[in-house]
Amino acid sequence: MPQLSEEQEFLAITRNHKARVERRLALVLKLKDPSCVYEPVHYAIGTGGKRVRAIITLLACEAVGGNPNSALEAAVAVELLHNFTLIHDDVMDNAALRRGTPTVYKKWDCNTAILAGDILAAHAFRFVLQTTTPRLRNVLSVFTDAFIRVCEGQGLDKDFESRREVDSKDYALMIKGKTAALISAAGEIGALIGGGTKKEVVAMRKFGEHLGMAFQIQDDLLDILGVPKEFGKKIGGDIVEGKKTYLLVKGLDRAKGADRTLLRRVVPGNGMTPSAIRRIASVYEREGVLVDARREVARYTRCAERDLRPIEPSRAKSTLLRLSRQLVVRTS
Repeated sequence: MPQLSEEQEFLAITRNHKARVERRLALVLKLKDPSCVYEPVHYAIGTGGKRVRAIITLLACEAVGGNPNSALEAAVAVELLHNFTLIHDDVMDNAALRRGTPTVYKKWDCNTAILAGDILAAHAFRFVLQTTTPRLRNVLSVFTDAFIRVCEGQGLDKDFESRREVDSKDYALMIKGKTAALISAAGEIGALIGGGTKKEVVAMRKFGEHLGMAFQIQDDLLDILGVPKEFGKKIGGDIVEGKKTYLLVKGLDRAKGADRTLLRRVVPGNGMTPSAIRRIASVYEREGVLVDARREVARYTRCAERDLRPIEPSRAKSTLLRLSRQLVVRTS
C-alpha cells in the first residue's frame, strides 16, 4: 500500500476528526420540537464550517498522549458554543451572509436568532457535562471562562465602534477575548482531558491563543481582500459596520490628510458605498497596512508553533502545526 504524503495524511486525519464531530452534532439535529427553535438551529449547524475548534480539541488530547474519543463530547461542546457566537454576532453586526448563505436572523428574525443561539449554548454545556474525565471541574472552569471572555471581547468590539480612539493594545485585548479565547480553550480542554502535564496544558492554551490572534487578523484581511464566493461573507462588511479592525487601527495611526479623513468615516451607519470601500482599501495598500497585517499573522503563527515545543513529537502534534500554517493562507 503506497505511503501517504504529508498533505494526504493531514487531510485524512482532519477529515476523520471532522466526521466524528459531525456524527455527534447529528444528535442535536435529531431534536425537532419546537420547530420554531430547532429549525434555525439545524440551519445554523447544517450550513457547514471547518469545525476547526473541535478538531483542535481532539488533536490536543491526542498530542499529550490521550485517546481523542474521550474528548469528543467536549469538542462538540466547543463547536456548539462557537456557533452560538456566530449567530449572535451576525445579529449585532447586521450581517446578511454567513458561509455564503443568509444568516439566521436574516432568514428568520432577530428574536429567533437570539433564541437559537441561546439554546446552542445550553446544549454546549450539556455536551461538556457528558465528558468522562477526572478533570471535569477544570474542563468546566476553562469552558465557562472562555464563554465569559468571548462575550467580553464582543462587548469591546461593539464599544470600539463608537470610540474615536482605539490603539493596537485595545485591539489586541478585544480579539484575545472575541476570537482567541475559544480557540485557546479548545487546546487547553483537549490537553486536560488527555491527561497532559501542567506544562503541556499551558502549551496548548498558549498555542490556541496565538493561533486565534492570527486567525482574527487574517479574517480582517479577508474582509478587504477576500473573494466573496470563497469568503462566504460580504466583502467590506467590517467597513460598513464601522468595525475597528487591525487594518483600520493601523491605518488611522499612519494616514494623513484626506486619507485620514476618509478612514475617520468608518463608523456605524456610515453609508459606505462600494467605491468608498475600494478607496479605503487603497489607503491601506499605500500605507503598508496590508503588508503589516500579513506579517502580524505570520508572527502570531510562529509564536503558536513555538508554544508547542514542550509537546513530544507525534502525528497529532504534526497535524496541529500543519493546521496552524493552513489557517494563515486560508481564503474563507
